[in-house]
Amino acid sequence: MLPVLAAAFLLLATLSQAHNITRILAQHPEFSTFNHYLTLTHLAPEINGRTTITVCAVDNSAMDDLLSKHPSIYTVKNILSLHVLLDYFGAKKLHQITNGTALAATMYQATGTAPGSAGFVNITDLHGGKVGFGAENNDGTLTSTFVKSVEEIPYNISVIQISKILPSAAAEAPAPAPAQQNLTSIMSKHGCKVFADTLSNFSDALSTFNDNLDGGLTVFCPLDDAFKAFLPKFKNLTASGKLALLEFHGVPVYQSLATLKSNNGLQNTLATDGANKFDFTVQNDGEDVTLKTRLTTAKITDTIIDEQPLAVFAISKVLLPKELFKEPSAADAPAPAKKGKKKKKAADAPAADENSDAPADSPGDAADDTADDSNGAVSGGSYGNVVVALGLVLGLPLVL
Repeated sequence: MLPVLAAAFLLLATLSQAHNITRILAQHPEFSTFNHYLTLTHLAPEINGRTTITVCAVDNSAMDDLLSKHPSIYTVKNILSLHVLLDYFGAKKLHQITNGTALAATMYQATGTAPGSAGFVNITDLHGGKVGFGAENNDGTLTSTFVKSVEEIPYNISVIQISKILPSAAAEAPAPAPAQQNLTSIMSKHGCKVFADTLSNFSDALSTFNDNLDGGLTVFCPLDDAFKAFLPKFKNLTASGKLALLEFHGVPVYQSLATLKSNNGLQNTLATDGANKFDFTVQNDGEDVTLKTRLTTAKITDTIIDEQPLAVFAISKVLLPKELFKEPSAADAPAPAKKGKKKKKAADAPAADENSDAPADSPGDAADDTADDSNGAVSGGSYGNVVVALGLVLGLPLVL
């Protein structure tokens, strides 16, 4: 029993130390721009996934100076990566650095794209209790100083404020956007060939996906067995319905798996058009991520690619939008078995077909049958039950 309790307390202690940089900075409006760009560059989930880390935040004024140069989002990511140190530096440690100086690796160095030592930051104790910061490849110049501690979770994460953005020629160099990806080829090679081939046959849909690649795109492609089984229903859709169904499997923004796990809720899709919402819900259950419409629940089974600005995930089922397929109703349910002699006839009848994913304009024949059953006369057995009940209530003698 004691080992179990010890393990439980250890788990609780570990969970209590988990951090969320977005929530930490949200409590301090002076860092709102810095916080916004951590989210926009997808650095936030990377920070949340690490321990023993220090975030050197700058206030909105310092961020305005950076953004006035109109860097690309990829360059901003490199610059901000230089402000995430892969070691823990609380206020006390900063003022007690061994030998007065330290060289800290950063998330920029960890990307593997930083040339030489460009991904390191020099931290030095200065006269008068000040602490200076400077990019290692900036001729040793300490261009920024420690301002204050924002929040510390000892040896897990320290968030501090420094006075200015750290200048670095390497980090500030124009960063090219990722090369254009061949979307259908990527899906075809990873178990989604049927969906990819179908998408290739609809040039308008494929163009919509490709047009969103540079700005950010997330694709949920059904696995081959799932989409192959769905093809007969797909062929029964109108031309516009087929286009919408394909576009329903794309989201016009890049979302990593970490982002999907931390952001439950509705998602608009490439098919969304004003009143035609064409949306679905992302829901998490532990490590599992599911996508839900009113008609289907699909699970993400594999990450095919997750490189900004493109993420492609394999899913277990075809997503059925309510705008194209009717919802199951009481009329679609099998009629209840009849009493007496009719019970055998009902038992011999074939089971009702599952048709909750039939096209929205399909007729609901079962409704007529249900209406006929509900209009029948009260049976003799039911009438007898009523008489017995009334007799008991009124105290009348009953003849059985």
